[in-house]
Amino acid sequence: MQKNVKAIVLAAGRGTRLQSDGCDIPKVMRLAAGKPLLHHVLHALNFIPPQDTVIVVGYRREQVLSAFPEYVSAIQEEQLGTGHAVMSAYPVLENYDGDLLVCCGDMPLLKKETYLALLEEHRKSGAACTILSGPAAYPLPYGRIIRDENGSFSAIVEEKDCTPEQRAVTELNSGVYIFDAKCLASVLGRLQRSNAQGEYYLTDAPAFMLADGLPVSLCCRDLGLEIIGVNTPEQLAEVESILSSETYT
Repeated sequence: MQKNVKAIVLAAGRGTRLQSDGCDIPKVMRLAAGKPLLHHVLHALNFIPPQDTVIVVGYRREQVLSAFPEYVSAIQEEQLGTGHAVMSAYPVLENYDGDLLVCCGDMPLLKKETYLALLEEHRKSGAACTILSGPAAYPLPYGRIIRDENGSFSAIVEEKDCTPEQRAVTELNSGVYIFDAKCLASVLGRLQRSNAQGEYYLTDAPAFMLADGLPVSLCCRDLGLEIIGVNTPEQLAEVESILSSETYT
């Protein structure tokens, strides 16, 4: 029997670099093509109903909650990384044991077909975790996918923690995953902050699963522009241009 699917959308960040233009609102509420960044993400996820979609909020959360009242929410009081954000969402999942899609609220270019391809690959592989990966249209400061000698997943290494050899890898972690929810719950408590950012990295979870003998797979696609996240005014302007283009569908 096919499992259900729920989603966690990470949307708690302040967007400090974006605020250089003097606009002090949550990052995911910044507008592109007339809509908040989070609107574009949720639109692409419309195959998952709002009652099965948990938005993790933090900075000025009332603005996000008032804009998307039909969605389930979870509060991340301190922004201590992506792993911490997912930990904050687990209490509202109520022992859910189906498929769990985790994505970012500041990546408005990812298309519905890409999320569905990831879900299809996850279900086909029977993995405990499937990671959306691929090259970008140009270099981005994302984590690198490290494969073993057989070409299988070995680890994700954040760029700030990469060796020069790892930094040369072109297969990037998109920050989008599908987990078996109970398998993810079994490793979340092991996440540590012993890294360059001092944060709980969700990227460590697949490696813990692998160490436990659980299968981890990759859905590697030519993501092109889809993988762009919004962290700077320049990226916001770029995303605005792309979304406003008649050719981007």
